[in-house]
Amino acid sequence: MSLGRTFLDVRPLRTSPVYRRLLIGRTVSSLGGFMTMVTVMYQVWDTTHSSVWSGAVGLAQALPMVAVGLFAGAWVDRADRRRVYLLATVGQAACSLLLAVQGFTGGVPVPLLLALVAVQASFGAVGGPAAGVFVPRLLPKDQVAAGLALNQATGQSMMLIGPAVAGLVLGWRGIGVCYLLDALTFGLAFYGAFGLPPLPPEGEKSRPGLHGVLDGLRFLTGHRVVRGALLTDLAATVLAMPVSLFPLVNEERFGGDPRTLGLFLSALAVGGVTATALSGPVTRLARPGPVMLCASGLWGVSLAAFGLTTSAWAGIAALVLAGAADAVAVLSRTTIVQTRTPDALLGRVTAAEAIVGQAGPHLGNLRGGLAAGWSSGAVALVTGGVLCVAAVTAVAATTPELRGGDGRAGGDGGAGGVGDSGSGAPSLAAVEGGGSTDVAPGGP
Repeated sequence: MSLGRTFLDVRPLRTSPVYRRLLIGRTVSSLGGFMTMVTVMYQVWDTTHSSVWSGAVGLAQALPMVAVGLFAGAWVDRADRRRVYLLATVGQAACSLLLAVQGFTGGVPVPLLLALVAVQASFGAVGGPAAGVFVPRLLPKDQVAAGLALNQATGQSMMLIGPAVAGLVLGWRGIGVCYLLDALTFGLAFYGAFGLPPLPPEGEKSRPGLHGVLDGLRFLTGHRVVRGALLTDLAATVLAMPVSLFPLVNEERFGGDPRTLGLFLSALAVGGVTATALSGPVTRLARPGPVMLCASGLWGVSLAAFGLTTSAWAGIAALVLAGAADAVAVLSRTTIVQTRTPDALLGRVTAAEAIVGQAGPHLGNLRGGLAAGWSSGAVALVTGGVLCVAAVTAVAATTPELRGGDGRAGGDGGAGGVGDSGSGAPSLAAVEGGGSTDVAPGGP
């Protein structure tokens, strides 16, 4: 295999000016989003010095995703996705401007600040499902996985860079400037999407209200490949999410050294970035089902190994491997969802995937904390890893379509049939414009 085919597949950048603008807008708006996330946490802590209020920041960001997401997905599946995304981008930019105003004028009560964060997250919950159709609609099917990998790589990079930039700007110019910079980044996101052609659903439009939501849920429960992909993600996050256990394991095994704790957190990111940068063979393989199952199992094995090790460096190596497995599993799962879901249902399924990505890690951290309270951090890690492997094995055993490679085997059911009924991409020559998403990469 040539060296060029080992690294990230950049064919979408070469072949599609549309996608290049999408990626630029996504990258810049992701940077601004991470800056705002850090700035909100800093402002809340500086105002209250309360860990309870600091924890409420995460709820203000996550709850709208769950409460708004499925209904937003149903709306997206009966409207022009381009227009919905532009409206959501304007709404998010307006919220960032209001955050900047309160930052410059001396701040507002914390409940009002969190309400504003929740409103911005609600606009994000609408824009996310709309943006979820861009890559499969704008790229040929054999480049969809490569486009998703590029999205993931830039998102991970901004996750590493954004908090550091926020810290520098906070120290230099204060919270108002951080929020204002985020508002300005939405200008590039808007520019990227403004030139897109209309993107109405291909096929039957969603029914309004709850009926449309239920149709989407029926598809998720009936389509074996997509259902198996989301169940695999839940198995990895709910049963084996390790982050809440890091401080306890660090105290039990490594004397509570804060430098070790920091390395634990960084190791997952290093593994993820490295695996994404070397994802060329994975995206060209076009077998996301087996790859996702193997990567999710490796995630569980790596975390169990981390729980067993007494060497800090061996533990860090296990976490690097876990982070790499996580990145490959996320990329493969997203490829399955976006190529196997009919376009007319893609908004609702993308919203459901985002909800799984939000809820799974939170539940997993809660499970880890409870298990550690009954036993120890190491036992919680090992049992979680073993349960993850068992659950992934069960999904593989009961979903032969995932084991078969690209999911084309029979047995897919649910509304709209299999992904060939509308998820193909039009000719790139017919498409002009771009877009972006301000959504960060999800959990394992």
